[in-house]
Amino acid sequence: MCRNIHTLHNFEPAATDDEVHAAALQFVRKISGSTKPSHANAEAFTRAVEEIAHISRHLLDDLVSAAPPKNREVESEKAKARSEKRFAAA
Repeated sequence: MCRNIHTLHNFEPAATDDEVHAAALQFVRKISGSTKPSHANAEAFTRAVEEIAHISRHLLDDLVSAAPPKNREVESEKAKARSEKRFAAA
C-alpha cells in the first residue's frame, strides 16, 4: 500500500474533496509507475484520477461505522509517535 495514502474514513470533519483527490492521485501514480505522465498519457492519467476520486467519494459517503469519529490531530500525533519509535530503532 502507498504510505502516502492516508485513511479518510470516519474522521470529523469528513474528508475533503482535496484529500480524496490527493489519495486518488497517489494511487494512480503508484499503479502507473509515473508521477508525471507523458503528453500522450496525460488524458488517461487525469481521467483515472477523476474517476477514482469520484468512486472514492461515493465509498466514503456510503461507509458506516459504529466507532466514534476520529480526531485528525490525535491521529497525527499517534502517527508521529510511531514514526519516531520506528526510526529511533534504526
